[in-house]
Amino acid sequence: MDLSAGESIIYQGHPSWRATIGLYIKGVLLCAVLAAIAAGVTRVTGDEVDVAVTVVVFLVAFLVVLAVGYLKRMGTEYTITTRRLHIRRGILNRQTEETRVERIQNANTTQSLLQRLLKVGTVDFDVASDERAGLFKFEGVEDPQSVVRAVDRAVTGEARTGATPAPGAPTAADEGL
Repeated sequence: MDLSAGESIIYQGHPSWRATIGLYIKGVLLCAVLAAIAAGVTRVTGDEVDVAVTVVVFLVAFLVVLAVGYLKRMGTEYTITTRRLHIRRGILNRQTEETRVERIQNANTTQSLLQRLLKVGTVDFDVASDERAGLFKFEGVEDPQSVVRAVDRAVTGEARTGATPAPGAPTAADEGL
């Protein structure tokens, strides 16, 4: 992401590995099924199950699952600057979404019970006059409240000026952020 003059990064990150734990669980189950199929095939072609082939099939499938999970996470990057929110998705095909911080009306966080246990969640931004309402989201972020605080700093201008609001002064958090 290219920064304009006077713009600085407040937050930059990827979805947490914990947010893709469901993918890893499904992947391990798929690896076990593939290993069982390999065991069945080796049993049919020979008198016994070829354990070496079964283990190799499981390990190769497991490495593929790990690679897919890693690429999925690293292919998504969330950035909050003093002027913009930016989402970049994809490794081979790229999709970017961007909005100016002054267009942000609300930031809502959601966490299921499992996400709360894993300390991850989704931050959904309501953006002024956006036809794609509800689609500007930072999904699977670690500590979603810190993302909301970073947006609050960008909206209130604390990050630009280095100043903190006076005690009791209204902030964007008081207005729903």
